[in-house]
Amino acid sequence: MITWVVWGLPWILKLQSLGSWLTPPMKFFTFLGYEQFYVLVLPVLLWCIDVGLALRVGTLLLTSNMLASTLKLIFGLPRPYWISRRVLALSTEPSFGLPSGHAMNAVTLWGRIAAAIQRRWALAAALSLMFLIPLSRLELGVHFPADVIAGWICGALVLFVFLKYESSVSESLARARPTTRLLVAVVAPIALVGLALGVRSVRAGLGFPPSWAEMAAAASPASAPIDPLNAGSILAIGGIFLGFAVGGALLVGWGGFRVEGPWTQRLARFGVGLAGVLVIFMGLAALLPGGASPLVTILRVLRYAFVGFWISYMAPRVFVWARLA
Repeated sequence: MITWVVWGLPWILKLQSLGSWLTPPMKFFTFLGYEQFYVLVLPVLLWCIDVGLALRVGTLLLTSNMLASTLKLIFGLPRPYWISRRVLALSTEPSFGLPSGHAMNAVTLWGRIAAAIQRRWALAAALSLMFLIPLSRLELGVHFPADVIAGWICGALVLFVFLKYESSVSESLARARPTTRLLVAVVAPIALVGLALGVRSVRAGLGFPPSWAEMAAAASPASAPIDPLNAGSILAIGGIFLGFAVGGALLVGWGGFRVEGPWTQRLARFGVGLAGVLVIFMGLAALLPGGASPLVTILRVLRYAFVGFWISYMAPRVFVWARLA
């Protein structure tokens, strides 16, 4: 299967041969595809621009993340610097390569936002980001062109399904009983996490060549060892998804939050809400015990779930209480 990806090595080497001046802008574009950036985008949408769009985009993006993690485990293919000494590890990643999560999420996130705006400039901006974000992954040496192409295809399929069915599903959930909405909000993320963990258990039995870890360590000695079978990312995304979905279901049932207001008020909301995210994420991290026991793992998942719940429900409640909405 490795022949699926190695044909793209010359493309990566050509990009990296253009000079070190290209790396800083590429690192900027690659940041636009990380979860840390999405934690900024979703609150801006939900707290300041459009609640309904934010809930849909958040659901789409988190689903895309979970599916990308699952597909990586299914294919189990390496990253460029894991198998070639000629590739510079200008960035590092612990997970398998194909498909590119950056490419997949760029298509789903910016494609959905462009579909909501329905302007030519929005489509042009979305297409530019769909190209530049994955391109950065090639230049940094963490993806093959095949990874990016697979990410584009998978992202387009996920986006197509969401655009086709999200209105009817949203209307059905809006008419459903609160308990039904909560049930869906709990079951859907858990089902995706269960699927990913099931695939991971199969992949763990297959393993991966030790030479990949050795090559990766030689390419970037200061980086943490690769760990493509680690379930931490799956559980973190699943935790955020669970909290975000439950909070979204409660927010729809409450209906007491509106984004209207002057931009000074909206900026104040964002500042207060983001401070809450940092307090929850970093504060709970400091309080929780270390280790890898089942209890500690559950507590970490709950920490991520609390972050998602804060973004989609608790922060809007605080905004209304503080007269910021």
